[in-house]
Amino acid sequence: MSPGPSLLGLYRPGSTVVHRAPLRLRMAVLGLFGVGVVVLRGPGPAIVAVLLAVLTAAVARLPLAATLRGLRPVLLTAAVVLAYQTWQRGWPVGVEVSGDLVALVVAGTVVTATTPTDVLLDGLSRAVRPLHRFGVPPEGFALAVALMLRTVPAIGDLFTEVRDAARARGLERSPRAQLVPFAVRAVGRSRAVGEALAARGIGD
Repeated sequence: MSPGPSLLGLYRPGSTVVHRAPLRLRMAVLGLFGVGVVVLRGPGPAIVAVLLAVLTAAVARLPLAATLRGLRPVLLTAAVVLAYQTWQRGWPVGVEVSGDLVALVVAGTVVTATTPTDVLLDGLSRAVRPLHRFGVPPEGFALAVALMLRTVPAIGDLFTEVRDAARARGLERSPRAQLVPFAVRAVGRSRAVGEALAARGIGD
């Protein structure tokens, strides 16, 4: 089976205990982990959650350099959140909020990086099939997840390209020189995706 894209890079084939675990078990653990991150308050549990997520990524043998490149936009966002929350509400809240964000993204990355995309989407489609009676189409849900998995790393790459272009023009200190082109290109990408879906009769 050929590799498929994951949340922050490519599916990484392997024979680790994480790879061999049934998808249902991995999704259940991820769900419980997410609930624990939300319920447990304070900087201590947030730091423990980050360490557990990083340890799981190490057990799954995710390549360090590629994973860090994929996580770069998330880490930058977490740094901004940490600074803002520390300024507004104190360092314990800043560590908690930013730590929870990093922990959840890393944990989600472990699941997506150890599961072929088609297997992941089939599993998600089956999981939400009971919601069909409430008007939630399983195939549409799976498609939304597929788009998210492809778009998140693409948006990160887009930000890097815009930042490098601004740096080449000597405008790396100008937020406008980076944010405006990034917003324009992100909107253009979104429109292109929407037009492609419409051309295939999806989302009508």
